[in-house]
Amino acid sequence: MSAINLRLGAFAAALALLAATSSGALAQKKYDTGASDTEIKIGNIMPYSGPASAYGVIGKTEEAYFRKVNAEGGINGRKINFITYDDAYSPPKTVEQVRKLVESDEVLLVFNPLGTPPNTAIQKYLNSKKVPQLFVATGATKWNDPKDFPWTMGWQPNYQSEGRVYAQHVLKEKPDGKIAILYQNDDYGKDYVKGFKDGLGAKAASMIIIEESYEVSQPTIDSNIVKLKSLNADVFFNVTTPKFAAQAIKKMNEIGWKPMHILNSVSASIGSVMKPAGFENSQGIISSQYLKDPADAEWKNDAGMKAWNEFLDKYYPEANRVDAFVMYGYTVAQTLEHALRASGDNLTRENVMKQAASIKNLELGGLLPGIKVNTSATDFAPISQVQLIRFKGEAWERFGEILSGDVGG
Repeated sequence: MSAINLRLGAFAAALALLAATSSGALAQKKYDTGASDTEIKIGNIMPYSGPASAYGVIGKTEEAYFRKVNAEGGINGRKINFITYDDAYSPPKTVEQVRKLVESDEVLLVFNPLGTPPNTAIQKYLNSKKVPQLFVATGATKWNDPKDFPWTMGWQPNYQSEGRVYAQHVLKEKPDGKIAILYQNDDYGKDYVKGFKDGLGAKAASMIIIEESYEVSQPTIDSNIVKLKSLNADVFFNVTTPKFAAQAIKKMNEIGWKPMHILNSVSASIGSVMKPAGFENSQGIISSQYLKDPADAEWKNDAGMKAWNEFLDKYYPEANRVDAFVMYGYTVAQTLEHALRASGDNLTRENVMKQAASIKNLELGGLLPGIKVNTSATDFAPISQVQLIRFKGEAWERFGEILSGDVGG
């Protein structure tokens, strides 16, 4: 009897050990909707059509980048299934597309949806569903609000910070300047204007002679530019998206208005704005940068730029290589890749957000030297540094030092 009992005891111990091992193995892998042993489903929304369609190349670049990731074995052995929809930069359409991604396609997260009004329209929905709205393609300051919106995170330097940097430059170079502001009449435009006015401080009231808004549905802003010129402003803060930025530059040349021209960085693309507007019309424009400019010969032998060109040669050969938005799409996709790799086999939405909020001094090949990605549980602003640039010839020239764009700073 004792031998049988011993054997039974040993058998029970073996079963217990097996059960423990199995549960240990199971514990190592955790999935939410949109993730499995073989796949990670990523949702995305871009304006492939409509007034902001110049940004569509960002989605195409990301798609190409995830093809590269998949060809190289995926992320921890899982292939990325990248599902991207067009919303034409129309918030009601964004809502419709995000519901489709979450409820029909069942994605793990929504990555880099573009635009301030579109993201505003889906923020509450995604947070109520606890679906990451990760590395949004807009610099609105409100994306850095982990307390109220723990499932939404920005990526690029925020608009208020950038506006403050420009204001400091104006105070230094034209302390008695008369400033005209043109801005898109939405949260994106107003965010830039707030930062700029905060940066001017007490002098804002005396220096700003007009704040003119335009609607994204307008076919042209020519009449707005004519109006601003008539007021004899000698500083122009141009807060417009690419289509309108190119129109402004052309019209200013046509009517002979030559103020100090500050253009927000979201329209500083050579391929989408400066070239269509005419290089000869774009001389001297000031903007800011945090990504390497693909058109700048300075980066010819740079390792990060070489890797970018190799990626394009193989996965996106038709890309316009002087388009800054291609570099943007590439670099933000690398940031997501980093967060997903760090998530390991725990591909829950909660853990992906945790990893995205735990990035320390991440250097990426497309960022300017000295600019690093940093996040924490209380800071959802991954990039907060920029450098001022001036357009000369057919390229941007950097000047001054790397400036911290912290709103509090």
